[in-house]
Amino acid sequence: MNVVVGITGGIAAYKAVGVIRSFVLAGHSVQVVATAGALKFVGRPTLEAISRNPVHTELYEGVAEVRHVAIGQAADLIVIAPATANTIAKIAGGLADDLLGNTVLASTAPVVIAPAMHTEMWQNPATQANIATLVSRGVTVVGPASGQLTGADSGPGRMEEPDAIAHAALAAHAAASTPGDLSGTRIVITAGGTREPLDPVRFIGNRSSGKQGVALATAALRRGATVTLIASHLDVPVPAGLTVVDAPSAAELHDAVTDAAEEADVVIMAAAVSDYRPAEVQDAKIKKEDVGDELTLRLVKNPDILAGLAAAARDGQVIVGFAAETARSDDDLLSIGRAKLERKGCDFLVVNRVGWTEGFALDTNSVLVLERGGNVTAEASGTKFAVADRILDAVTAPARAS
Repeated sequence: MNVVVGITGGIAAYKAVGVIRSFVLAGHSVQVVATAGALKFVGRPTLEAISRNPVHTELYEGVAEVRHVAIGQAADLIVIAPATANTIAKIAGGLADDLLGNTVLASTAPVVIAPAMHTEMWQNPATQANIATLVSRGVTVVGPASGQLTGADSGPGRMEEPDAIAHAALAAHAAASTPGDLSGTRIVITAGGTREPLDPVRFIGNRSSGKQGVALATAALRRGATVTLIASHLDVPVPAGLTVVDAPSAAELHDAVTDAAEEADVVIMAAAVSDYRPAEVQDAKIKKEDVGDELTLRLVKNPDILAGLAAAARDGQVIVGFAAETARSDDDLLSIGRAKLERKGCDFLVVNRVGWTEGFALDTNSVLVLERGGNVTAEASGTKFAVADRILDAVTAPARAS
């Protein structure tokens, strides 16, 4: 297989040597395309010795052989490690001001990127929007991991280890060589957090951003499924190719997902749905000068959407719930999850811990997937895109087997 390894200008460029070596030892031909910045961190002789091929850097070299497109046309797989925030932005925007950008644009091969940057850069909304765009186009994102960065900094942004990148890249190539494993599967996914209005200005809501639900929808779409996304106040972009239904409140989400579930093979309730809503919604803004020092709200319970879907499920349909819990320990989390699974009657329950500083609105997640009966059928941690694929592996197995 002809593998192109793109290296960009980040401190993690030295780890690209290990990525190249993994492919070479596996018997693949490796062409290295390095940006000018990359060569400030790792030398050309090292890259050529490990890859056993000349390193390509200049857009205008090899003009007679049209090298700026020939490398991409000949590629069976493109791996960019490390992928800096700048390179990710350029690829998402379709820019081709260097040889690496031209190579990506000229290729129909699977593209795998391994982001590496400081935490603030990785968590910046612009970077997250660019990542979502690339994932929606079928790009595989490996990492980043959380750990020691440059200097004293530590957090999400560390490039994944070379062997993990090579393994994920080969898996992406294998997946691209065959039809999507979810082709023909109809999946409904809810995402975000519902809001229950008090008046035209205020509402009762929650901190869910919708990132995990959108990651699930993106992964399912990439794997060939027909996806309907029931969206409640998302803070993240949605990829093209989905059927999107807006459902701002719990009542609207109930109606939307109930309708969509009639034709679905799998329903995944990833949205954070309000358990209660105000008994009365005021037509005008509630003013403190009219109310006084204390405001009393009367709340009424919303319908249990997950339990209702589970009770109405037809034979072969898979219903998946989510449980975000403020558990004191792993054992406590598991106990709460098992009790909720039994109470709801769904086929699977995805359980994760949340709190003031974990769970909601982050780019990473750590979950347990419980199957009917309470056994842990899968565990996953890492970026929400990586977790999404692991969840889909677990909960769509019955649909794929039927």
